[in-house]
Amino acid sequence: MQRRDFLRATLAAPSLLAAAPRPNIVLIMADDMGYSDIGPYGSEIPTPNLDSLARNGLRFTQFYNTARCCPTRASLLTGLYPHQAGIGHMMVDNNRPGYRGDLNKTSVTIAEVLRSAGYRTAMCGKWHVTPQTADNHNWPLQRGFEKYFGTISGAGSFWDPSHLTRDNTPIKPDKKDFYYTDEIGTNAAQYIDELTGKGDPIFLYVAFTAPHWPMHAPEATIAKYKDRYKAGWDALRAERHARMKKLGVVKTKWELSPRDPEIPKWDDIPNKDWHIRRMAVYAAMIDHLDQNIGKIVAKLKAKNQLDNTLIFFLADNGGCAEGMAPRSGTDSNPNTSIRPVTTRDGRPVQVGNDPSVMPGAADTYQSYGPEWAHASNTPFRLYKHFVHEGGISSPLIIHWPKGVKTKNSITDQPGHLIDLMATCVDVAGAKYPAEYKGEKITPLEGKPLTPIFEGRQRPAHEAIYWEHEGNQAIRMANWKLVKRHGAEWELYDLENDRTELNNLAAKDHSRVQMMSAKWQAWADRSNVLPWQSWLPNQGAKKKKKKG
Repeated sequence: MQRRDFLRATLAAPSLLAAAPRPNIVLIMADDMGYSDIGPYGSEIPTPNLDSLARNGLRFTQFYNTARCCPTRASLLTGLYPHQAGIGHMMVDNNRPGYRGDLNKTSVTIAEVLRSAGYRTAMCGKWHVTPQTADNHNWPLQRGFEKYFGTISGAGSFWDPSHLTRDNTPIKPDKKDFYYTDEIGTNAAQYIDELTGKGDPIFLYVAFTAPHWPMHAPEATIAKYKDRYKAGWDALRAERHARMKKLGVVKTKWELSPRDPEIPKWDDIPNKDWHIRRMAVYAAMIDHLDQNIGKIVAKLKAKNQLDNTLIFFLADNGGCAEGMAPRSGTDSNPNTSIRPVTTRDGRPVQVGNDPSVMPGAADTYQSYGPEWAHASNTPFRLYKHFVHEGGISSPLIIHWPKGVKTKNSITDQPGHLIDLMATCVDVAGAKYPAEYKGEKITPLEGKPLTPIFEGRQRPAHEAIYWEHEGNQAIRMANWKLVKRHGAEWELYDLENDRTELNNLAAKDHSRVQMMSAKWQAWADRSNVLPWQSWLPNQGAKKKKKKG
């Protein structure tokens, strides 16, 4: 049977789980959060609500995202690889099918599919799959959602978010103590209140922006962590790694990756108070993330809906090593910038990672840097942007009392964002369309995770693929072939070395050739182009060099 025929046959026959009343589905995603940043995956940051979901549900230890905000959101929403949905990179149109920077019409969203099957649909939080300056042709209400509160753009102040929107109308913060994470949770709970109990199941997508930069959090929450990180990033990585092994979310035979050579030893750095403060603010942002997941769970309980609600929690990419430069150029234009020029009460916003300025308040705009991102991604290598394990490994917690058979269970079966659409279609008894609104729809790439919910082995993907900014990877069974843009292929046995420390490429040329050819075949069919072929001005540079 051909791959596409298999997928259609699989999705046409719902699993045994779908024989029960159709569940509500709540899909929750964190932004720029590393694999080890929450309690169920080894963090020191208290996350009691996520702890409870994990304790009464299922954790995946080998679930993957696409290494960056926009591609992940496109893949999650459509069940396709991001290039197939038109978003291989960011919200810039590079005039290539895989890199248009705008969710295409040959894909459908989970909301569009489930709404067609009778679900009520709502979304709160970060959209980021269409240009922020575009008209609303690709906003949530135009892609299957009935209700929306959030930000169309990819980042911004937590105290004064850019491009804040309700439904199709731009709005401004409406209260003095507005904090975006808290408002996402409050609005999500309100949508549950409005849409449940009317006979139809609901699909709610909650895309928090925490803990993406800027480092912003209420001072009272930051104070809880003011002394927690005095031992530094090296000690934190070792502490988390030990806890992760004890929890069983990493294997003891996987060695802790060494400190990134670009990161100094904690004992050798100046400005320790500033570094401690950055991580304290980051921890406070995750604290609020968990608090607001608690609001969602509490509302489901109050509506007597929790037992038959399928909750997913995951992250869009690994910890973010991006720096934060001072303001320049168009960044000073309040009409286009995601960084406000002044606070809501008129104070100038100090943009940039300046050790003389402690982050957290509305008049600051900083990131937490590669030093702490390396700790977030414990025990893996590299960060957001890259397709080594640190960039693409996501926690995934599944909570569904009526559907997940064993509590507090852990699975090592690999999964990918493309599987979320397939899972939602399966449990909803819905049909993934071949055509939608007159457009031929790209066949689904994912496979349902539901056999794993039932304690079974699911049919594995023959391969899982990545490309972002010229960084490339393919995983087949326990083998992973990966390279950074412009570098040579590296080969790893993930069963024994998921921290990617023992490169076997030189010892196994035939496997490298086979897997790289497989990657190229996927790239050819999935609108993936070599990064260099459309990089802005690349052609002009080559022409000038020849002349």
